[in-house]
Amino acid sequence: MAACQRALLLCDTLCNDQPAVFVMTDARTSTTFQDQTSATPRAYEHTLSSEAVLDALKMILIGAPLNDVLTSIALLIEAHTPGALCSVFLLDEDGVHLRYAAAPRLSDEYRIATDGVSIGPHVGACGASAYLGQPVFVSDVLSHPHFASFRALLVQTGMRAAWSSPIISHDGKVLGTFGMLYGEVREPGPSEIQLIEDASRIAGIAIERDRSKSALAAAFEKIKNSEAELRQIVDVIPQAIVVMTPEGKAIYANRATIEYSGLSLDEVRDDGFRSRVFHPEDLQRLLEYRRKALSSPVPFENEYRLLGKDGKYRWFVIRYNPLLDENGKVVRWYATATDIDDRKRAEDRMRNETVALREEIVRSSMFEEIVGSSEALRKVLAEVSRVAPTDSTVLIQGETGTGKELIARAIHNRSKRANRAFIRVNCGAIPPSLIASELFGHEKGSFTGALQRRLGRFESADGGTIFLDEIGELPPETQVALLRILQEREFERVGGNQPISIDVRVLTATNKDLNAAVAEGTFRKDLFYRLNVFPIQMPGLRERRDDIPLLAEYLIDRFAKRVGKRITKISKKALDLLQAYHWPGNIRELQNVIERAVILSDGETFVLDETWFAPVSPKSAVPAVPLFANLVEQERDLIENALREAHGQVSGPAGAAAKLGIPRQTLESKIRKLRIDRYRFKAS
Repeated sequence: MAACQRALLLCDTLCNDQPAVFVMTDARTSTTFQDQTSATPRAYEHTLSSEAVLDALKMILIGAPLNDVLTSIALLIEAHTPGALCSVFLLDEDGVHLRYAAAPRLSDEYRIATDGVSIGPHVGACGASAYLGQPVFVSDVLSHPHFASFRALLVQTGMRAAWSSPIISHDGKVLGTFGMLYGEVREPGPSEIQLIEDASRIAGIAIERDRSKSALAAAFEKIKNSEAELRQIVDVIPQAIVVMTPEGKAIYANRATIEYSGLSLDEVRDDGFRSRVFHPEDLQRLLEYRRKALSSPVPFENEYRLLGKDGKYRWFVIRYNPLLDENGKVVRWYATATDIDDRKRAEDRMRNETVALREEIVRSSMFEEIVGSSEALRKVLAEVSRVAPTDSTVLIQGETGTGKELIARAIHNRSKRANRAFIRVNCGAIPPSLIASELFGHEKGSFTGALQRRLGRFESADGGTIFLDEIGELPPETQVALLRILQEREFERVGGNQPISIDVRVLTATNKDLNAAVAEGTFRKDLFYRLNVFPIQMPGLRERRDDIPLLAEYLIDRFAKRVGKRITKISKKALDLLQAYHWPGNIRELQNVIERAVILSDGETFVLDETWFAPVSPKSAVPAVPLFANLVEQERDLIENALREAHGQVSGPAGAAAKLGIPRQTLESKIRKLRIDRYRFKAS
């Protein structure tokens, strides 16, 4: 019984979803009927899916209907032999006639005409094979005398080559035939001869199992006695296969594992095997992931680098599948490793090209947002330089149009993740009902319209950086999932129940007052603390007035080239207007104004229409700042009036920031810059 269980284990080990070379041994001697005018034989390499082969064996063992099993075998062979049409005949109880048991793709006309054919030494390929008890291969049926009575039908249906192998029971009786038809003159190669015989052997097991319980017992006995043969089959599969105990200890490794690693079977079984084979950077991730995943009888997979005997690491995807007993308890784990190194290298090349393109886009379309040398900008760039090399979470705050995304990109480009993906998500632009699926992906069928599994933005950013813009718009339920990622570095797809580990740096940005959102209960306090590890406050353009001449010069040159104009000077009046305006839309507004002016300019001097800079109506009862006044003093008066009305309170619905219509962080920055003592207004 123990030997039988080991044989079944090896069968199940084969049932993974990777292609493998399928070779069956103990081939019988075949007789070939060849037409003398047939084409020169060709050699074919036939690769079969080990999953499909073992699925057929599993269908046999679990008692699937015979027709389903035989149809599965026929489709399996057709899928791996282009142009072939397969059929399975069963010998009738009278021992004389052949009846179709499976012919999934044969035409009804051909099947009806040949069903019930009598066996005999001169009756086609299948009739002769059943009569002789050995394979028969006819390369051209139209010129072969054994097909004379079927010639009209063959011409009509387009059949030219017919191969057949007898299906023989364990005690030597002919049960039927396995046939292959082609629409071209064709002689079988050695691998094709082996293939049709292998299919016949599997079909024979299915037929015997179906005919009697005693025959099933005999088949199991045969499997038990053929453990060495099954292990030999496992050894010719090109993937590395390791069989493990329920606790994950290796107990067997196939030949591919031994040959790749250069280790012996005893060394593979040793507890230190993984530390010798897996890349040091992947080892801890592997051990932690396996420890969690092995506690549940659910298949799982991940990608790791494995050391070969040549001293080089290659990328593999390793899939773990459980073998369960009748009570659903894990009896064995089996792991298959498939080489994906070429794919990973191609991805790296594409990623590097994407990075280069992204940097070019940054230089060409967003460079204006970091032009300048003002104290406010230098402070931000100094903070970027300090935090970029770390993996800390960064919260970038500032008004719309101040360049928060560019700062996020600058942090990524100066980090150790610079050669990996930078994924941007605008949380405010995605409907709340879809944001979870967009960020974390979904499983097939998890909701209406989920026709297939989809990877989310976090999985796309694995190993790199994800930038969540407008983080203040994130729905409460999605805030919980984001908090889990920040704390545990794992998440689940929508509709899934399997945790997915992730290695990603999170950068966020907002133009909202998150402190106020926390106070109002619309943003989680614990999530805010996790995001606010390293806050960066982006200055508005009005705080960078010294940078406006440089920005204007850059933008004028850029837009002039775009429209084919030559502008060499900026009028003093235009420059005064640009520096005096308060720029509520920040750099985006500056860009739009300059683009409009370039289009309207006729000469080489850049000019502006001062009517474009009419004062904007105030947002509250606090008087607006005149355009051409002493801005610093009037800004101080404006802030002090707001603080006086708010009794010294900065944040909140009744705070000074709300009265001024600016973010709390911006107001606090101005209070510090202008050295205003806000506490003296509390007694007002």
